[in-house]
Parts: sequence; C-alpha cells; structure tokens
Amino acid sequence: MIRSVLVANRGEIARRVFRTCRDLGIATVAVHSDADADAPFVHEADRAVRLPGDAPADTYLRGDLVIDAARRAGADAIHPGYGFLSENADFARAVEDAGLTWIGPTPESIEAMGSKIRAKQIMARAGVPILDVDLDGITPAEFPLLVKASAGGGGRGMRVVESLDELDAELATAEAEARSAFGDGTVFVEPYLPRARHVEVQVLSDTHGRTWVVGDRDCSTQRRHQKVVEEAPAPDLSDKARTTLHIAARAAAEAVGYRGAGTVEFLVDGDRVFFLEMNTRLQVEHPVTECVTGLDLVALQIAVAEGQPLPGDAPESSGHAVEVRLYAEDPGDDWAPQTGTIRAFDLDGARFTVPEGHGVRIDSGVEPGSQVGIHYDAMLAKIVAYGPDRQAALRMLDGALRRARVHGLTTNLELLRAILNDADFVAARLSTALLDERLETWSAANDDRVVRKAALAAAIGQATQTAARARVMSRIPAAWRNVPSQPRIRTYRRGDTELAVSYGAEGRALVSDWLHGVAVADAHGDRVILDDGGVRETYRVTLGDGVVDVDGPAGGFGFEVVPDFVDPADVVAEGSLLAPMPASVTAVAVDVGDKVAKGDAVVVLEAMKMQHTIAAPTDGVVAELAVSSGQQVEAGAVLAVIEEDEA
Repeated sequence: MIRSVLVANRGEIARRVFRTCRDLGIATVAVHSDADADAPFVHEADRAVRLPGDAPADTYLRGDLVIDAARRAGADAIHPGYGFLSENADFARAVEDAGLTWIGPTPESIEAMGSKIRAKQIMARAGVPILDVDLDGITPAEFPLLVKASAGGGGRGMRVVESLDELDAELATAEAEARSAFGDGTVFVEPYLPRARHVEVQVLSDTHGRTWVVGDRDCSTQRRHQKVVEEAPAPDLSDKARTTLHIAARAAAEAVGYRGAGTVEFLVDGDRVFFLEMNTRLQVEHPVTECVTGLDLVALQIAVAEGQPLPGDAPESSGHAVEVRLYAEDPGDDWAPQTGTIRAFDLDGARFTVPEGHGVRIDSGVEPGSQVGIHYDAMLAKIVAYGPDRQAALRMLDGALRRARVHGLTTNLELLRAILNDADFVAARLSTALLDERLETWSAANDDRVVRKAALAAAIGQATQTAARARVMSRIPAAWRNVPSQPRIRTYRRGDTELAVSYGAEGRALVSDWLHGVAVADAHGDRVILDDGGVRETYRVTLGDGVVDVDGPAGGFGFEVVPDFVDPADVVAEGSLLAPMPASVTAVAVDVGDKVAKGDAVVVLEAMKMQHTIAAPTDGVVAELAVSSGQQVEAGAVLAVIEEDEA
C-alpha cells in the first residue's frame, strides 16, 4: 500500500492529486521552486521540499533532486502530474530503481510513445490509422504542413507551414521551442488538416490484462494548438467515427502493454480517423471525463500502481461536461502572457471534485494574492460545468464565468464567454480552425455603453469610498463643493482607451450626465447602483493601488487610474520597443546602426515556455539597444529604440 505520495509537479495538478490523497488517507509531499515557495499547493502539502532556483530546468525538471526530496520526506511513491517529467522514461525508471512506486505507465510504454515518430510506427503496425508525410518528396501543392515536436505537446514546438519558402524558418523555430521546453529539439512534419476535429479517448489499464476505454472528449477549440475548451462526450460524432476511435484507442494501449491512465489523441475528418499521439499521463482535461463517469481517475491511477485490478467494466457516460481554461494572457495582443499579482479570484463551484448532481467544478492553482511569473504555464484555472445535456452545461458554464471575479491580470475570460455563445460552437460545428476564424469576432471589444457604465460605477464608487476613508471632514458628502463651478473628473485607462468620467454632488447624492440615460440611484460602501432607463444594475467597486476593479451584470472590468500629473522620468523616447511582459531575452537580431523594415525581428523573448518576437513597428534605423541575449527584463522595459527613416 502507498502511504505517502510526492507530486513531482506544481500548481493546479499538484493540488488535484493532493485532494485525492487526502480522501484516501495518503500523506502528501510537495516539491517547489523558489518562485513557488508561497504557492497554495505548497501550503496544502503535509511536507514540502525546496528545489533551489526558479527555472524549470533547475527545479521541476531535475529528476535527481525530486527523487532525493522523496527520500528525505519519507514518500514511498511519486505522481508526476502532467508536463515536466511526466512523460520522461528515464525519470520513471530512476524512480523505480530508487525503490519508489511510480504512479504511471511503465518506462517502456513511455519510451514507446514518447517519440511521436516512433509512436506512429508502432501504431501503423497495430493497424491504427495514421497521417504521414515524406519531407524529401513534398511539393508546394501538399501544403499546409504541420511541424511538431517529437518529444512533447501543449502546442510547444508546433508550427503551421503554408509554403515551401517558410519551411526552413519554421523548422528552426519549432526546434528551438522544443529544445527549450522538452530538452529535445527533434521535430517531424505531417499533413495539416485545418477543418478536422481534435478528439481524444481516455484509456485506463491495470496490470491484470484489463483495459478500459473511458469515453471520448472533443478538444477542437484551440489556439496555437493549445486547448482552450474541452468537453465530454465529444458532440455530434458519427457512430462509425466513435466506434473507430474507441477500437483504435484500445489497440494503441494494448500495443505498448499500457498501465495506468492515458489518452490517445486523434484527428477526425468526417468518418475518417487519424492517430496523432498518445499522452502517457493524466490529461489536463481529465475533469470532464470524471464528471460524466463519476470516476476519480487519480484514485484509479494509485490503485493500479498498487497492483489492484480494475473493477469490472468501464462505467457508461451520463450527461455532458464542458471545461474552459482560464489563462493569464491577452488574446487581443497576440496571446501575450501576463504576469503580476492576482487581486481577486472568486469562482463559485466544487473544488477539484465532481459536483454533487449537476453543477460547476473549479480546478485552480492560484488564490487571491498569488503571483503569476514568467517561468511557468499561464493557466490560472479550469472551470467545468456538468449538466444533464450539452445545452444545459454551456448555459451553466457561461453563468459561472459571468459571475466570476478575476482581477489583477488580463485574462481570456471574455473570449471564453464569446466562444460559449457563438452560434457555430453552440451547434457543435467544431474544427481546429474555428478559433482562428472567429478570433477577431470573439475578441471584439465590449459594447461601449457597457464599458462606460462600469467606468461610471468606478468613479462613483471611488469618490464614495475615498470620502468615507478621509481623516478629516469625512461626513461631508462625496464630491460636494462649497462653490460648485464644474463637475469632478476621474480619468481611467482600459487597454489603449482613456475614459474621463465626470460627476458632481446634488445635496448628499452623486449625479453624472456623462452617460445619457443613466442615473446614479445609490452609492454606499463598495456598492454602486445605476439606473439605466428604469432598470437598476448593481456594481461592486474595489479600490486598489492605482486601479479600480468593477464587477457588474456584464462581468468584471479593471480600470487603471490615470494620474493628474506624469513624472517626466516615466516618459520613454519615441520609437522605443517595450517588453510586453517579464521575460528572458533569447536573441537580439540587430545591431546599433542597422536599417530595419517594418515587421523585421529585433528581439526574441521567452516567457512561460513560449517565444515572442518583438518586431520593428516601422522602417528605420536601430538607434539604441538596451538588452543582450540571456538578460532578464521586466514588463515595460525598453528593449531598443528605432528611429524612423524619414527618407
């Protein structure tokens, strides 16, 4: 029997495994980097061991340090979670050689499926349909192609190539990302089917010859090959395709003598099914399968690792579950990852467990006050709705997102709501191209009136709370003036837009004519009630350091307070290229004095395991370089200055 489990991972998945361990009476051990020293998963573990450093290569990817931590903390088993060392056969073998129980498939199975190139060969021999391409024999007519990292997933080391002219550059970029993320720069190429669906099958095998096929999931809604929405079961599949998927998934697991939980991923094009890869670990989106089956997949992983047989047949699915991934990123700025402190994080739902009956589940690695840095994945939470059918689950999930209070970082929350309300998505007309095709529509700015009402609530709430907190004359009504001459004005910035909100006092009440047809009905404490044409709306206003957060009927809004006076030291030179996020500089593509054209690469940054190219905004000359390769930079730091070429 396993009595103490070390989770060789961090964040949300570490908390998820700890939850099951607590249910089973198993002691828990966390390992953590310096950046994660105060993270929620560390505090929730019974014991925690520091891995010195911040970068994954120095901490969570150091198998020797993780095994040493298990010995020191008295753990007798290691659960790898997902990512990091979860699909590293050498690490799995080292765990077993150390006399510890590995909660995962055999090292041989991981090895067989760890190389996507080798996995395709094994699947072809097992009769599983595959996509294949001969790189030496391709012609321009066969594009687009997909370059993929052989050793990893999550969209890293993956590039779509539209023409032969792009191939060499995209191969080099994919190799660099793969080497950085997985320590292996091997990539391969396969045909790209942009209108196909991404469907995967959950499998679970014991050591007694029994394999469960535990339903399927659709993961087609992706950006840059990183899943954003997942659901179970996969909607609107033909009976032929679903049957082929399940038969192929079973064949894949049996072909490598699989043990434990795994996922076999496919492209589905009508009735045609093609093997993509097998993830020899627990999948990020496993909660949707748990919801529709009632299973605890982590508990079953532990049972299989202890040598227990699977009990009977796999349960049938019931109802429908949809999961969205909440990321600290800006979809409107090329998905740039965001860093900083989470000011508010309020999501209603069961934590890390299937809701009783139907309801919402939240799996998250952060809490209010958590720091989101540059070293790790940008995912904040997975929000899952489980309902009697797909339509009910979608409506329930949209409601949960509308009520969510998430402030401090730019997130993709508004995009997620737009996806859930899109006509094609609701009708299950899904493909891996859907997000790219609809991104501009889904990322469209909120209705101007909605934003302006939230800004008005911010100004009224800030005035009310500031007056109440005043050390002197706190009983004087907010915005009251002895000799009124003009309205008070508070200016806010939201993205690139500035909003100058005017308001004043009439007796003890606050009023504003800034927004036609909207009146201030009441303002007290952190509550502001606006009357819009006879309809009253309640807003909650929270003041921060230079920011005001507003939550209302249309969701949450964060406003940056624009100061009345600007420090000259904060003004940067015209033509400055600024770092959009804290990051490390991986390459500087120019020298001082070089001529550049608009769109030319100037600096390449790496943050959260993704590379970001900072390009010249105009034709010009490099007048200044403020960084060098290997340097760490903060958000807003000047990287270079481009002087526009007047000629």
